[in-house]
Amino acid sequence: MYYDFKKESFKMMKENKIKNTIFLILISLFIFGCSSSTKGDKKINNKPNIILFVTDDHGLDALGAYGNKVIKTPNLDKLASEGITFSNAYCTSASCTASRSVILSGKFGHATGSYGHSHSYHHFSTYSNETSLPIIMEKYGYQTARIGKYHIAPEKVYHFNTILEADPRNTIEMAEKSKPILNSEKPFFLYFCTDDPHRGKSTNPKKWNAPNSFGNKKEGYKGTKQITYKPNEVLVPSFLSDTKETREEIAEYYQSVSRVDQGFGKLMKLLKESGKAENTIVIYISDNGMAFPGAKTTVYEPGIKLPCIIKDPTRDLKGITNKALISWVDLTPTILDMAKIDYNKAKFHGESFNSILEKTNPKGWDEIYASHTFHEVTMYYPMRVVRNKNYKLIWNISWRQEYPFASDLLESSSWQSIQRNNLTNFGNKKINNFLFRPQFELYDLKKDPNELNNLASEKEFETVFISLKSKLKEFQINTNDPWKIIWDKNPL
Repeated sequence: MYYDFKKESFKMMKENKIKNTIFLILISLFIFGCSSSTKGDKKINNKPNIILFVTDDHGLDALGAYGNKVIKTPNLDKLASEGITFSNAYCTSASCTASRSVILSGKFGHATGSYGHSHSYHHFSTYSNETSLPIIMEKYGYQTARIGKYHIAPEKVYHFNTILEADPRNTIEMAEKSKPILNSEKPFFLYFCTDDPHRGKSTNPKKWNAPNSFGNKKEGYKGTKQITYKPNEVLVPSFLSDTKETREEIAEYYQSVSRVDQGFGKLMKLLKESGKAENTIVIYISDNGMAFPGAKTTVYEPGIKLPCIIKDPTRDLKGITNKALISWVDLTPTILDMAKIDYNKAKFHGESFNSILEKTNPKGWDEIYASHTFHEVTMYYPMRVVRNKNYKLIWNISWRQEYPFASDLLESSSWQSIQRNNLTNFGNKKINNFLFRPQFELYDLKKDPNELNNLASEKEFETVFISLKSKLKEFQINTNDPWKIIWDKNPL
């Protein structure tokens, strides 16, 4: 057999060259792939972790950082000293589900169908075509997790890719169960929601004047220190009547808040141990004001003006008090901004306040709106609010009816003590004025922070009144509020 050496050598060289070329291409692809992956990972890992810690029915009245010298909240006070405390932060609706839907959607509840409670027979639910903060953050590479109170619907809209289980009254246990998320390889968004200090089941349903437990138990909770308060040492806000029953219930409320504080401290300790503390933004808020008549379910200041404390260790912002008027509708855009996620601003009713964190009195942040429609399905009392630096206008749309009570507030010993003793005043207001409200309430909050002197019919304030009514109508039109049609019956 004849062997053509030259021809075969050339063939082998050609095959080797092809093999080498393929090898070099594969190596290049591998290196490029690794490089791209590294860059991608670096980009993802550069994003901050975010913890949104939300309590249930915690007002400004029960936090050391906001001036209460009696209550023990050392961990939250420390957060304030290490970050930013907002002095004019507002929820949009002083009702659990309605408020939480706004926190996670960046839209007012009247525009998303979240008019009131989602659980049981109330059955209010956000429209299925809406999106939410956790959905967006997961899309951009975040590990999203929730623990504790959820209280919104549907799950499809407010989906988290991890659900952690723990007793929502035991924030120490909740913190422990959050460890896998704190140690996540991905950047994480942790939605940490307590049941405290919401009212618990009636302490003694057969005894009207027994104080509510606010979730407290005689045996306490595992890992939690019992911090109790004497009724004679608590601070009674001016909108409540200073009765024996009120003081007893506030003492229970304080104990529940102190349990929250311990769990928050535990969570911060575990965060530090995870090595993620220096790249984790922590936000502390409540969904609405304290669970007492005159606060929760109302749009008066004790119901909607709430704590908001933010620590951003990636920026040198410590011990700052920010006077900007911000709202829970601003939270989703703000968190997306903090997470360095591009988003369509037009899709949200709120605006990011991330850029003004370090300022004490930023310009342009001097107006907020509130919108309450239902609490329970039986508690229909739509109210719309505009509040600027000095003035606040409340429109009671169903003003001809008696103001309805949330069931737990109606049954509370704090309210029953007023009713059963036939008192004419509830706190600093006449009971009749509390139950039967005018169509419009206009207050000068600078001179009248307790909202006692209604200026709506005063000739001197007619210009202010007309201006704020126009703003309210414009707000309802811009946010697609179904109740805007009422203006046709009551033209400006």
